[in-house]
Amino acid sequence: MTAPAPSLSELTRVFGRIGLISFGGPAAQIALMHRELVETRGWLDEAGFLRALSFCMLLPGPEAMQLATFAGWRLRGVPGGLIAGTLFVAPGAAVILALAAGYAAWGAVPLAQALFLGIQATVVVIVLQALTRLGQKALKTPARWALAGLSFLAIFAFALPFPLIIAVAAFWGYATACGAPPPLTARSERPRTGRTIALWGALWFAPVAALHAMGGGLLSEIAAFFSKLAALTFGGAYAVLAWMAQEVVATRGWLSPEQMIDALGLAETTPGPLILVTQFVGFLAGQQAGGWALGLAAAAVTLWVTFVPCFLWIFAGAPYVDRLAGFPRLSAALDAVTAAVVGVILNLSLWFAAHVAFDRVDRITAGPLDMIVPTWTSFQPAAAVLGALAALLLLVLRWPLPGVLVLMAGAGVLADGGFFL
Repeated sequence: MTAPAPSLSELTRVFGRIGLISFGGPAAQIALMHRELVETRGWLDEAGFLRALSFCMLLPGPEAMQLATFAGWRLRGVPGGLIAGTLFVAPGAAVILALAAGYAAWGAVPLAQALFLGIQATVVVIVLQALTRLGQKALKTPARWALAGLSFLAIFAFALPFPLIIAVAAFWGYATACGAPPPLTARSERPRTGRTIALWGALWFAPVAALHAMGGGLLSEIAAFFSKLAALTFGGAYAVLAWMAQEVVATRGWLSPEQMIDALGLAETTPGPLILVTQFVGFLAGQQAGGWALGLAAAAVTLWVTFVPCFLWIFAGAPYVDRLAGFPRLSAALDAVTAAVVGVILNLSLWFAAHVAFDRVDRITAGPLDMIVPTWTSFQPAAAVLGALAALLLLVLRWPLPGVLVLMAGAGVLADGGFFL
């Protein structure tokens, strides 16, 4: 039996606290919400929480932020969802903006570059850790292993678009599933889905259309690109980072590979969803192209088109969760997407590792083949030592991530001064 629904002020206080201490990625954030909402306060029951989590895993975007939005909606309707979702994101967004501004001002200073060397090495281990955890859960059958392997080859060796890989995996899972959907039941209260989609769709696309009408430019490109990203971010932030890195580094040239890795490393140190790395990317792209004013405008546009869609997905779909949870084909599609995401994250791991461990990374193209190849003579032994140290602290000793990042930043300075080698 669940406890009475909280007041808006109590809900604000609790989700404000969750937003401030939601470090450690989606797994830790979901565990934190489970403890606060199910175990401690009893606002949601166990079955309802798990149904909500399964639904959020089906959606594009950050599942932990959307779970917070769903919980707020379940407890206090749309106002509760707005409060919960906004408070989950706002603290991390403020910190990311401050870090991006500091990086733009001092990121090229030799001391700062040495600090980031240790952070970059840690990021490689973090992504490998995420790959291991997801693989243990997702790859339980030979078919899932095959799907992950094919997805890895598709993006690593042939540079196929991430959305295409996910779409094919979802279709394969849906088409090969067995089982019938549950019988439809009458509902006493029909959700106003059309009005919800129209309202939140307008809030999402109005700024994009306005920027396009004003003549395009970088802000229009940022709005369009991150809107597309918001609609295709299945499988969590790590899954889409490979595609985002490929686009913003190799295709659009907004950031260098080193800046992209630094962006992820700094995003790992903040509360809130890891997808806030998009705000860092948007700010840096704008600041480098047109100064601080354009950087701030780009950060605001990126934040808007990244998270407004999350409210659209939740408010439009939440009334149907109890029915959707029983459809086996949707579950099979999600399982297939998750397996494909494992292959995509493996590609991301190799991409990060290559750019951290080598000074020079080239691309080779031959027919359909399109892949990265490091220049072996540019190997950086210090980066390898730092990566091994980060792996020891995170994987063996299991130190908390914020402390490891601080320590590895200091180790980067020592390595830059020749202390390790």
